Amino acid sequence: MRRRSFLQAGASLALTGAGAGLARAGAADLRFGQLRHDGLWSPRPNALRRLAWEIGQRTSIEVDLEPSVLDADAAELFRHPLLYLSGTGAFGFSEAGVRQLRRHLTFGGMLLVDSADARPGGPFDQSVRALMGNVLPRGAWAEIPNEHVIYKSFYLVPTQAGRVLRVPSLEGVLLDERYAVVYCQNDLGGAWARDAFGRWEYEVTPGGERQREMAFRLGVNIAMYSICLDYKDDLVHTPFILRRRR
Repeated sequence: MRRRSFLQAGASLALTGAGAGLARAGAADLRFGQLRHDGLWSPRPNALRRLAWEIGQRTSIEVDLEPSVLDADAAELFRHPLLYLSGTGAFGFSEAGVRQLRRHLTFGGMLLVDSADARPGGPFDQSVRALMGNVLPRGAWAEIPNEHVIYKSFYLVPTQAGRVLRVPSLEGVLLDERYAVVYCQNDLGGAWARDAFGRWEYEVTPGGERQREMAFRLGVNIAMYSICLDYKDDLVHTPFILRRRR
């Protein structure tokens, strides 16, 4: 089952009236939903557009290049199987936002958390952990093992990536044997961001352009994972690969 279908089915149960209608799929397979919060919520404003463009070029996923900016308590959350939360410094959500985000993740949605300040133990990191303790109180942070499908859902990604390399692994929160939350503290958005003139906005260290490419590959993998509840049963990119090979 596609994650989107599962999310829509859950949203129909969770929402009533006009809200339920918002869960219907659009033309694209994927449109990022960027969460707005009460802190600096968009430190890399061009990052998701560039990642979306790369996903569209590299895979069979139909991607909307323009992300939706959403408050956490918005009914429109259920249109987006993959939500993106970034920032620097401390932040928080309203109680309504916490409840709605819990509902979204419980019904099959996924949240990618990306620390732009790349400071493990810093204010953003502390806020993330406090938030998820409220959103998924039964969940526990765990290192995502290297053999997990996130590292091979489209590309084989043997290393960590981002603008910097502060933490040697992704973390996640497991929910019903799937990662409902994936957390990177290496500033993926900083590696993805490109300005209107085609220039990369940030230097990538210590690995340079190979590290940047790994950041894109990891982003593609996370997007692929986000729209498939089970990668092995739903190889959405296989026809595309076979056409390319022919």
